[in-house]
Amino acid sequence: MSKKKKVVTTKKTVAAAPTVARRAAAVLENNASTELIFNRQNYILMMIGAVLIIVGMLLMTGGAQPDPNTWDPDIIYSKRITLLAPVVIITGLIIEIVAIFKRN
Repeated sequence: MSKKKKVVTTKKTVAAAPTVARRAAAVLENNASTELIFNRQNYILMMIGAVLIIVGMLLMTGGAQPDPNTWDPDIIYSKRITLLAPVVIITGLIIEIVAIFKRN
């Protein structure tokens, strides 16, 4: 016994309407594109914070001994490396946090 296959054809093609979720997403996308999260002042503060972090990292470099056979703790544990650079980096991080949370 062999079964015959049934072929189903449609006479009219119906276009599917967009779903509610797509319509809502389109409305949200249009509203979101007109309003930015941060303004110019936020971006300026973010750039200042990033520059301070980079300057602090550059201040922290160094400490190489002139002679590998001698040990000079004044070079490694200088005030610039142990005190100034971390304070500059932390100041930059605080400015970054303020820039992110600042409202207009």
